[in-house]
Amino acid sequence: MKRFLLGLALAFFAACDDESSFVRPGDEDSSSSVIPGSSGNLSSSSVRSSSSTPVEDLSSSSARSSSSAPVEDLSSSSSAKSSSSIASSSSAKSSSSAKSSSSVPLSSSEYVPFDHSQTLAGAWRIGEDRYKTFTDPRNGRSYYYITITGHPLTGTGNVSVTVMAENLNIGEMVLGENDQNNDSKIERYCYNNDTTKCDEFGGLYQWAEMMQLPSRCNTESCTDLIQENHQGICPDGWRLFTYEDYIVVRTAEGNDDGVKGLRSTYGFSGTNSSGFSLVGAGMRGSTGTFSGLEEKTAWFRPEEYAEEPNVRAHHGLISTKDTAPQQNHRELKEKGFSVRCTKLEE
Repeated sequence: MKRFLLGLALAFFAACDDESSFVRPGDEDSSSSVIPGSSGNLSSSSVRSSSSTPVEDLSSSSARSSSSAPVEDLSSSSSAKSSSSIASSSSAKSSSSAKSSSSVPLSSSEYVPFDHSQTLAGAWRIGEDRYKTFTDPRNGRSYYYITITGHPLTGTGNVSVTVMAENLNIGEMVLGENDQNNDSKIERYCYNNDTTKCDEFGGLYQWAEMMQLPSRCNTESCTDLIQENHQGICPDGWRLFTYEDYIVVRTAEGNDDGVKGLRSTYGFSGTNSSGFSLVGAGMRGSTGTFSGLEEKTAWFRPEEYAEEPNVRAHHGLISTKDTAPQQNHRELKEKGFSVRCTKLEE
């Protein structure tokens, strides 16, 4: 009987000791758990499972449980919408990235066209009803333009020029890494290969493209093809902006701020007291890279640089440093700059 009672007591204590090793529901460390059925990867349903759990919290906790779940994939919109694993989401993202390089970047909402009235000078500064509108029949694009009176480059008195108050935006976009060498159509660069930037700031063009001359004119002299009142890619009834036009605009009546008075208040730190409304469109470099958005703007003039006419043309550059373009300024024709147009006198 004693042996029987002793054995019963030992069995009871052993059972109590094993219970302490059980894991109760809710005791798991969620920061290191793997969601069932995910094979170590977070699925899209897990990302959407709680609106109160930020994506960054999910990535900081769950991503640590699997080396195949990078944080950047958790924050991408494609992984949030996909029902596949992060690995497949990553490959899908890379393929969509390749497609979007020549089109409007993918967005979760429809792109709303930019309101260019934001770049204009207020009537309180330049006077009522100074701006007019013109629609380019080639692509239906509407532009604001303005008549500005100032001093001529040579001579005395005042002269007036009617100029676009926006950068030209026309043509088929080509990637910044390529030259604009298809002479059968107008081509444009969009900052960072993003067509919404063309809508906001206008296109960027190499010299030969702006001039609507053969692309070979970027690497050889084409002085004999330059015409008086050269139209280039401007609409019919308009011509390319010249240095003489720039002088009139800079010396506009009421513009006491020099080049600052040419710059729009929209992201370009200007006063726009001339009404010219320059925006910081940036530029495309000769190696295909983009720079200077909201910091500078440049435009080619319809004239080659006499000392290096094969590769350089005259240009104007205005930045937030208030430096004024000079008549002898020149740059490589292969760069991509903005285009302004001047209305021909009727």
